[in-house]
Amino acid sequence: MLTLKNVRKTFNAGTINEKRALTGVNLHLDRGDFVTIIGGNGAGKSTLMNMVAGVYPIDAGTIELDGENISRLSESRRARYLGRVFQDPMMGTAANMQIAENLAMAKRRGKPRTLAWGVTKAEKAEYAEKLKELGLGLETRLTAKVGLLSGGQRQALTLLMATLTEPKLLLLDEHTAALDPKTAAKVLELTEQIVGEHNLTTMMVTHNMNDAIRMGNRLIMMHEGNIIYDVSGEEKRHLTVKDLLQKFEEVSGGELANDRMLLS
Repeated sequence: MLTLKNVRKTFNAGTINEKRALTGVNLHLDRGDFVTIIGGNGAGKSTLMNMVAGVYPIDAGTIELDGENISRLSESRRARYLGRVFQDPMMGTAANMQIAENLAMAKRRGKPRTLAWGVTKAEKAEYAEKLKELGLGLETRLTAKVGLLSGGQRQALTLLMATLTEPKLLLLDEHTAALDPKTAAKVLELTEQIVGEHNLTTMMVTHNMNDAIRMGNRLIMMHEGNIIYDVSGEEKRHLTVKDLLQKFEEVSGGELANDRMLLS
């Protein structure tokens, strides 16, 4: 479903602030893969997500999605194929619009606009059923402004919006990092439920090593702009946090410098 070949990105090239963010990343995801991504500070995790989403142009290499070369497509043109949930619950939704209106916008992503009514009666019924599955009581609040929701409710809604039209690839960029532990656990539960139900190809950046081990069928570790460890199947199922820390030291030649990961 996704193939990256020798993808490179350097920010502020030729200046004192030069940062080699990606140094020749090669990655292949099969359809239905759920890959968790971990790494130290500045390892290139979020940059990798941004390159796939088209936020920044790549310097070299190619990115293919479902057999199509999307390397030079703009972020807006890629959006029709991708679903994305950000770390900040305030992103991904329109705060001054109703829950139903936000869902209607998500459903129309990548489709031509018309002069028809914004949200039909049939759509409201559909959205109520989808929201009911979240178990957060939002199905009775279709006309409520999204800005009135809690961070967890808003992140769950964003997750639903990102997967409403079943994207070819779902990008989760530390989407529970800003939530309290109980709310984060609920959002992760919903993530597993939605991804499993639709067999979505998914990439999830996380600072929590336990979540990275527990979720998905594959785990990759990044360091200094490249993938240094890639594990799946039975080997991944038997991993421990101690194993990951040891593997990082073996491959990188140093200790992991990420307080959030270590504390988690």
